[in-house]
Parts: sequence; structure tokens; C-alpha cells
Amino acid sequence: MASPGLAQEKTGVKSGFILPPGSARIVLMRPSVIVGAQSTGGMFEPNADWTDEARRNIDRAIQDIQGQLGNSVAAYDSEAEEAGALSGEYRSLFTSVADSVREYQFFPGNRLPTKKRDKGFDWSIGTDVADLPGLSNADYVLFISTEDHYGSTGRKMLQIFAAMGGVSVPTGLHKGYAGLVDVKTGELVWLNADLQMGGDVRTADGAQKRVGQLFEGFPGRTMPLAQNALPGPAQP
Repeated sequence: MASPGLAQEKTGVKSGFILPPGSARIVLMRPSVIVGAQSTGGMFEPNADWTDEARRNIDRAIQDIQGQLGNSVAAYDSEAEEAGALSGEYRSLFTSVADSVREYQFFPGNRLPTKKRDKGFDWSIGTDVADLPGLSNADYVLFISTEDHYGSTGRKMLQIFAAMGGVSVPTGLHKGYAGLVDVKTGELVWLNADLQMGGDVRTADGAQKRVGQLFEGFPGRTMPLAQNALPGPAQP
């Protein structure tokens, strides 16, 4: 368990990494988007309609913000995406690595001996990422992952009754990761990770808020994010 006296970090950059504006070709992998409900008992129940709507909203929000990121960002080639399941496996791998970074580096009390601050930010998804179709001319690949569990009515009622008895029952999960990977080395050079993100991704405005938070601290950015994409309070 992380010590409550130690604040969680949310962003990491590889030591010495600098991304000058206009210097890089970045390929954006199709974002991983998962949305569903949290049952009364706390189980996750996927909702396909919510997920589809959230994916459309997030895609539009990313398109709106691309011009503010300081470097060329192009979507991963759809034909390469359809060529096989490998790209999906790398999206899952990125999420797993981001989970580990959040747990074992962003929580100072949990840091592994090899991940102490004086060791720098040193994480990788492996050099084979360069073999993905469609990345031969790219310098970096950008991964985005969001997952939202919205508390059901039953779960919220349980939370209220539990609070009356002095028991804490958590409701909902709003997790988001955005990371930049060096195509040639597989090294994770920048990561933004948060378990308490704002913005209801089922709405256009909420998705803009979420994407604004995901790109906070994005390297090479030359201008602030649009006002309607600024982060706000986390969803309950």
C-alpha cells in the first residue's frame, strides 16, 4: 500500500528527453476505450452503446486538439490496423506498462529498487514495436487508453447506506493514460496517468475535458490547450 502521506505523481518523462516543436512524426494508435457500469456488488458490466459513443466523442476531441501539440500527429493507417491483431496487442501491452508505471513509480511509497527517482524514468514496451506495419516512417507512436465504470443506482444507494454506518464504499472508476513511445527503441519517453480523471466521455464536452487532461504536459506543445479542453473536477 502506498503511504497516504506521499502524493501520487501523474506525469513522467524520460531523463534528458526533449521534443522540439515541428521535429517529429507521431503516429496515433486507435485509442483503447472501455465504458460500462459498476453493479451494486462492484462488478464491472460493459456497455457497448456507451463505449461506442465515448469512442466517437474522444476521436473528435483528439482531432480538435491535434493542431495544438506542436508536432505532426497522424492516425494509424486503417489498412495496417486491419492487417492483424498485433496493434491491439500493443495497445494492451501499453496499458499494462502504464499500470505498472502508475503503481510502481508514480506512487513514491511503492517504488521498486530499480525505479527510484535517481534511476530516472526508464520503461519500455520492447524494440519489436518498430516492426508494426505503418510505423516505418514514424519517430514516435502515441497510445491513449481510457476506462470508465459509472456507478449504477444500486451501487450509489449502497454507498449512501454504507456511509450512514461509517463504512466507505467506492463508486466508479475513471482511468486514463496517454503515452509517447520511441519507435526505434520501444522506450516510453512520456506518460500521463490518472485514476481520477474528469469528464463524462459519453458526452462531447466531457470527452473534450478528458482529452485535455490526457495531454497535459505533452512534450513539444507550443500553445495551451483550448479553454473547453481544460481539466475539471473528477467525475463522482
